[in-house]
Order: sequence, then C-alpha cells, then structure tokens
Amino acid sequence: MQLLISEEQSQVDVGSEIKDLIREALGKLLKEEEFSQEFIDAAEVSMILTDDQKMAVLNERYRGVAGTTDVLSFPMMDGDDDLVDLDGLQDEFLLGDIVISVPRALEQAREYGHSLAREMLFLAVHGMLHLLGYDHQLKADAARMRSKEKKVLKMVDLAVEPDEDGRTEI
Repeated sequence: MQLLISEEQSQVDVGSEIKDLIREALGKLLKEEEFSQEFIDAAEVSMILTDDQKMAVLNERYRGVAGTTDVLSFPMMDGDDDLVDLDGLQDEFLLGDIVISVPRALEQAREYGHSLAREMLFLAVHGMLHLLGYDHQLKADAARMRSKEKKVLKMVDLAVEPDEDGRTEI
C-alpha cells in the first residue's frame, strides 16, 4: 500500500515515527481485512494532516457541520464498487483521502490520557475503515468498527482498553 502524507499544518510536529506507525497500521488493517496481496500492493491512500481552521472548512463544505472535527474520510468508491475485483487494475488504485486535524488529535490525546501517536493511529485506522465502507451510524456497526480499531492498534503495540468512543481515559 502506498500512503501519501501531506503536512498542511505547522502547529504540531508529527514526526516520521508516527507516520511510519500509521503506514504499518494501515497495511496491517488491509491484511486483516483479507485483501489479496495484489490489492494491497496496488492500494493508494492520500492523507492530509491539517489544522482546525482548514478542517472546519472541509467539515462545513462536505458534511454541512459547523466547526472542526478530528478526522474526515473521502472514499473514492461508492457502495456498489467491489473492492476485490482487480480486473483492469493498474499499478495503483486510489482508495480515497483521509484528513486529520493534528491540533485536534493532540487535544484529544491529552484529554484521553494517551500519546499523540496513539491518537493519530486511532484516527488513521478509523478513517481507513470508512474508506473500506465501514460506518458507525448503528450501534452494531459502531461496535464492529471499534473492535477492528482495537485489533489493529494492538497489532502495532498501541492498544489499551478503549471506552465506547474507542479511546482510553486514564
């Protein structure tokens, strides 16, 4: 999987270690979802690390919700697309875009008592699950997403028991 990360904020330093952990976690998520290696190799995700002001603009424009949020996902496929149909697949296949507000992630990390790395990974995995078609509108779907998020974080040694929002308060 190719993960293209664009830094569009300068308020919080997101080091290469966090970016490498995100790459690792998203790759493990695709394997956990049992996609073929051919699909994983061709998958491409664009990630934008932004600030609260830019995130608020995106949130208003695409969701009609005023104010900032922590993560937004923009899948390139609709619900009718078959993720595992590789016919005609070229070298790369864009799954979509994930946008994370880094200042918001830092604020939430402090609020929940864990590291910026763990919060950034949680948000990246959450966003990736949305790109893969997962949703959390219904309670059962939310529980399924939280279970997958917890499993992937555990795979990269950043799991702690999350609350119902998927985060941990210490």
